[in-house]
Amino acid sequence: MGDKPIWEQIGSSFVQHYYQLFDADRTQLGAIYIDASCLTWEGQQFQGKAAIVEKLTSLPFQKIQHSITAQDHQPTPDSCILSMVVGQLKADDDQVLGFHQTFLLKNLQGAWVCTNEVFRLALHN
Repeated sequence: MGDKPIWEQIGSSFVQHYYQLFDADRTQLGAIYIDASCLTWEGQQFQGKAAIVEKLTSLPFQKIQHSITAQDHQPTPDSCILSMVVGQLKADDDQVLGFHQTFLLKNLQGAWVCTNEVFRLALHN
């Protein structure tokens, strides 16, 4: 991993950490957000750590497993990292679904946090 730019190393590490937490215990995700964080989940807007964690923990499934197909990371002019993830998820006994998720990461006091996040299932009607 040392040959990758630092923003790719940080972005990849964040993505791995995020989905490990999401799949194992969504209640632990609060540590990656701040009170100014924003989430758009399937078109619904949530702002603030508490509202985001409430949304994520209230999703209607007992177990979930994410499989990452691809991820891309870019540095932004204001020293943030933009990360886009494409993958598949399986919730409970439902069929496997594709998804897209984007994160904007910011370093605050030595820790990387998610300030903005957008999630969409890859459904085509």
